[in-house]
Amino acid sequence: MMINCETTTLLDDLQKVSDVRSQIANYLDEMIKTLEKGESMGENLSGKLELSQHIDDLEKIGSNLKNGIFRLLVLGDMKRGKSTFLNALLGEKLLPSDVNPCTALLTIVRYGKEKKVTIYFNDGSSPEILDFKEFKQRYTIDPTEAKQLEREKTQAFPNVDYAVVEYPLSLLEKGIEIVDSPGLNNTEARNELSLGYINNCHAILFVLRSSQPCTLGERRYLENYIKDRGLSIFFLVNAWDQVKDSLIDPDDPEELAEAEEKLRKVFRSNLAEYCKIDGYDLYEERVFEISALNALRQQLKQPNTPLSDQGFSNFLSSLNTFLTQERAIAEFRQGLTLAQQTSNHVNEAVERRISLLEKDADDLKIQIDSVEPEFKILNEICDKFQQEIRQIRDNQAQVISQSFRDYVLNLGNTFESDFAHYQPNLNFIDFLFSGKRDAFERELRAAFEKYINERMADWGKQAEKEMDAAFLQLSKVATSYGDSYAQATNRITEKITGNTLPPVNQSSEKDNAPSWAKWAAGIFSLTRGNLAGVAMAGSGFNWEDIILNFITVLGVGTIITAITGIILGPISLALLGLGVGVIQADQARKQLVKIAKKELIKHLPEIAQNYSPKISETVKECFDIYEKQITERMNDDIQSRKAELDNLVKQKESHEINQEKELERLQKL
Repeated sequence: MMINCETTTLLDDLQKVSDVRSQIANYLDEMIKTLEKGESMGENLSGKLELSQHIDDLEKIGSNLKNGIFRLLVLGDMKRGKSTFLNALLGEKLLPSDVNPCTALLTIVRYGKEKKVTIYFNDGSSPEILDFKEFKQRYTIDPTEAKQLEREKTQAFPNVDYAVVEYPLSLLEKGIEIVDSPGLNNTEARNELSLGYINNCHAILFVLRSSQPCTLGERRYLENYIKDRGLSIFFLVNAWDQVKDSLIDPDDPEELAEAEEKLRKVFRSNLAEYCKIDGYDLYEERVFEISALNALRQQLKQPNTPLSDQGFSNFLSSLNTFLTQERAIAEFRQGLTLAQQTSNHVNEAVERRISLLEKDADDLKIQIDSVEPEFKILNEICDKFQQEIRQIRDNQAQVISQSFRDYVLNLGNTFESDFAHYQPNLNFIDFLFSGKRDAFERELRAAFEKYINERMADWGKQAEKEMDAAFLQLSKVATSYGDSYAQATNRITEKITGNTLPPVNQSSEKDNAPSWAKWAAGIFSLTRGNLAGVAMAGSGFNWEDIILNFITVLGVGTIITAITGIILGPISLALLGLGVGVIQADQARKQLVKIAKKELIKHLPEIAQNYSPKISETVKECFDIYEKQITERMNDDIQSRKAELDNLVKQKESHEINQEKELERLQKL
């Protein structure tokens, strides 16, 4: 168990967060019970106050708090020591270090009273529960076999979706859930599996290795999938102790200091841009030098020994600050905001009801008719906001689909410089032998697939920025309409009660913004990221799905045929007029790129034509989901306000209301 001093502080603080979560959830439960009881009693007295939407929202937020977890995604290239790091963090040799690289299983580690592993399948099969020994035996394969499967682009366990490891560890019990991903830079399918889970996590723990500082593959993934997405990343430079082991004289402190300083400069130059948040440089709070294997050995032999000499102390301190302050406060603020809004709404509804208790049914109808102009304004605001959503939707659908068209058509212009980073090493002599051609074709297909994937990821980030900007615009529009809406609802209350309310947004203690406006502005989307991400997730939209597979199939096949024809054809064609002594791998690579570009350009107009309408429709679907959710909330709010008044009329017409008893009940509510 993790009981050293560094983790004790983290565990204590996580326990405090868990306690506060429970307290807030309990308070929300009490509010729900009070409101439900009030609505039930009111049904037989002066009528319901129509609080069902507020009750539902409180239940959702309360449930999120009760089930609240901090989900950490561990990313990194193969053989960086991810599983060793996790075992050191957990304080036990929980995860076999050879599981993920060999099976490509996404593994979710969470708290459970019993030690077990559950395998979830993607073919409709029922989940399978295993013990740890059986899990390792059945889902670990020999590394050599794994490499062969990768070359053949075949999955070891194609019907497995992911594995859930449950274990009774203190860290997990405090609300931490860890996602151990397959290694990056392995196969594109594995990369998609790992990177596709990013939006479901609160922070990324990116594991690197001191002996391989920021490889080209790692830089690509950071650039294409992580950069500019507002993600919180902790970089863990593992095996830092091996820096000393690699020196000519490991005992020379000057040589060690010089080697470490050089490494630090390399990592800073590559990672600094990912550690800037809102203009602040958080490099020292986000990059850590650790020795996971030594830490794990130390944990297993002497659990009470501090981990400071293995680099974990500073990391755990920063992780603690992030989880228990930055993330937790955002979650608590969400519950507080909703509770305050519900309280404000109930107080106003009670005030309106009390002012109408003494009136008879006919007078009530006259009073209700007097606020009909305000209800008309509310409906007009709803219609105008809906029209504005659709206008922004249509504009964004056009802009983003056109950006896709332009981006695709421009690929040919940059292909030669771009593809140079992806093409496989072409040994010209080897390629003359037919036995080598199959391997080369596989490598070329993989290189071309990676090129397409990362180019589409690059365009996807541009499109996401467009979507984010559009939803930010809608957030501002929602706030503006929310002010007008609140002014109209205030006039309804003033006409009904005869009391003048404070102007909108001039009271720090009372937020008059309607609930729907808060949702529209993204206040309650914190648990799932920004609004654009929520909308796209809801529509099933995935930028990385646009892989253009038929280019990979048709284009690469044609390229291979063309290259083969040139090299293995008649001598006059093979020499390409250059002479035997001049033909080298570099010329062959250049020829490959030219042919690849020629074949690619053939298909680009068709791709742009076929996919642009699909992009447009998907973007529209994102906004349609947003529109549906917000307009339903607006209409529900308007109808509930009307029903709140109508309910009293019906009750007055059906029976005599004990005004004294009802007044006491409403004041208590």
